[in-house]
Amino acid sequence: MTMNKIQVIGHVGADPEMRYTPNGNPVTSFRVAANHRYTTADGAQREETEWFSVSAWNKLAETCNQYVTKGMKVFVDGRLRSKPYTAGNGELRAGNEISAFTVLFLDRAGMGSGEEGQAGPGGPGAPGAEEVEDLPW
Repeated sequence: MTMNKIQVIGHVGADPEMRYTPNGNPVTSFRVAANHRYTTADGAQREETEWFSVSAWNKLAETCNQYVTKGMKVFVDGRLRSKPYTAGNGELRAGNEISAFTVLFLDRAGMGSGEEGQAGPGGPGAPGAEEVEDLPW
């Protein structure tokens, strides 16, 4: 048995961008920042931010394009894909992307973390909570 699964909770870095594949399938892309806070051995507080590129397909893509906004806290469940890209200096690099199965809205943009654990607009059954069955691969 094998498994490729990743789950991330973080804040959206910019409004999503939606486009269509040549077959007409919608795909929405956005980035999510997840912070890690820790204390060093000498007592100093540190924070690291890890950025994740997210792609949502088909119906989930349309929902994310409609509801996801910069600053919104989201839960993303999906599979990790390697995706090469060309850096600004022309160098070919490897990047990672989450191909989302589920995106849950944990708050509305700008609400901060005061509503931790609350699902976004409408609760757990709200738009964005649906599973996507017809993935492109």
